[in-house]
Amino acid sequence: MEIQAALVHEEGGEPRLETVQLDDQPRADEVLVRVVSAGVCHTDLSTADNFYGGPPYPQVLGHEGAGVVEAVGEDVQSLDVGDHVAMSYDFCGECRNCRSGQIPYCENLYEHNFLGERVDEGTSPLSKDGERVSGCFFAQSSWAEYSIANERNVVKVDEDIPLEVVGPLGCGIQTGAGAVMNALEPESGSSLAVFGVGSVGISSVMAAANVSSCTQIIAVDINGERLEKAADLGATHTINPDATDDVVGTIRDITDGGADYSLETTAVPEVLGQAVDCTRIPGECGLIGAAPAGTEVSLDMHTFHFGHKLRGIIEGDAVPELFIPTLLDLYRQGRFPFDEIVTHYDFADIHQAIHDAEEGHTIKPVLSVSEP
Repeated sequence: MEIQAALVHEEGGEPRLETVQLDDQPRADEVLVRVVSAGVCHTDLSTADNFYGGPPYPQVLGHEGAGVVEAVGEDVQSLDVGDHVAMSYDFCGECRNCRSGQIPYCENLYEHNFLGERVDEGTSPLSKDGERVSGCFFAQSSWAEYSIANERNVVKVDEDIPLEVVGPLGCGIQTGAGAVMNALEPESGSSLAVFGVGSVGISSVMAAANVSSCTQIIAVDINGERLEKAADLGATHTINPDATDDVVGTIRDITDGGADYSLETTAVPEVLGQAVDCTRIPGECGLIGAAPAGTEVSLDMHTFHFGHKLRGIIEGDAVPELFIPTLLDLYRQGRFPFDEIVTHYDFADIHQAIHDAEEGHTIKPVLSVSEP
């Protein structure tokens, strides 16, 4: 079947809408999804710039899709034609970590999400004029009118919430909220400093304020508009590093000695150092920001003798099948108003969506790919 998709042809290239061919029938364990909305995430932009070493060009990115199931493979048990779904990351389901429920730390996570091909066959469901197009990014490549995904990474959602709202839940928002709710699990009344309040960081702020009941939530960012939005959505204090020479000292003053927890979302080594140093004894820092492979950071080893912890967090420690419905329940209750950070763009305006995200004008761009 011929569809419109956003192709990236070269390292650092901008995606452009083109006609491509998509397999018209899913394989036995796959589903065909008509994409209604798809988020624009920093991981998409970094992949287009070849930060992570794949998939081969030309490529179709997008890993925060939502839509309607149009066809299912013969072995699919959990989904039916007509179901409303969100698409998230893929995993093997067979390694030790997957079998123990730690699917964000699947030993084969890279192969299942970043190679742009079916892991078992090395094939792609997308082509253009007979030439292969990498079309399995995060087992979905949802910057397209239709997507073929694996049953594992497709989550059925209730139909009372519009699919254009569901779109951004598959990665960034899930990651930020899950970092608080699943990974750090801060106690009620504790303090949290969040470094970088884009979509991931503000999702952390909302979760800390409305779910975990943190009483001091400090947002740190150089973008004043984002700090204002973070304050609207639960941050009790905001810090612009351009306005102070001592971010760590300011946080220690606010929290009377240091934050109980911190999150680093920027992938800037210097900022990670601040996120560790601003925590009290024995505080914990979660690292979310994904830097290019080989990026190194300098930390004072003496710090960790006092019980400090630094841990990496992938996808908010979330099992999407369980966590995405939880986030939607919180949204219904008014406790997780993530739609307030979303700006919708027509699919044809993908260049503008990317530009606005990179310039900090938009917190979470979401592409309106087709009619609901």
